[in-house]
Amino acid sequence: MSRVWKAVVVVLAVIAAGTIFQVFLGDETVTGTVRVPVPVATIGSGEEAIAVAANGEVVPWWPLPEEPELPQLPLAEPPGNARLAGPMLEQARVLGAAPAALRPYLASSYYGESGVDVELTTGIELLFGDASQLAAKWRAAAAVLADPEVTTLDYVDLHSPRRPAIGGSGHTLPAIP
Repeated sequence: MSRVWKAVVVVLAVIAAGTIFQVFLGDETVTGTVRVPVPVATIGSGEEAIAVAANGEVVPWWPLPEEPELPQLPLAEPPGNARLAGPMLEQARVLGAAPAALRPYLASSYYGESGVDVELTTGIELLFGDASQLAAKWRAAAAVLADPEVTTLDYVDLHSPRRPAIGGSGHTLPAIP
């Protein structure tokens, strides 16, 4: 069964369950919330790629967007319990906090010597450290990448988001859409 059909089956099952509750409870009103995981990364590539949500949930039944491609996590296969933990979970949280405008430029993530690192499609590395202060770190990254005086660099160190550090000159900035 394709991923799209699996997603349709899940949605229909939720609707059916709500209808059954309404019938059995009579006049009681039942409200429910369906939380659909938003894929922020993948495990694997191509047709075999599996979606991962920002909370670390592995969602193999959810169809992946064709464009833009989601960044890859450095795992050959999903964990047995369908949930990420440790450094992989931190990476998913960092990727999930990325601003929509930067998501098309995210290529991959890995856990380096200093913590979570995100590589852009142009090869620039964003060094996050841990998954704390993500909103501030992503704002700092966006500010550095948008700075017209910065034309090439290798990395942006975001450990201290109030004072991001940049270095190198080997990679060009992503093109502005």
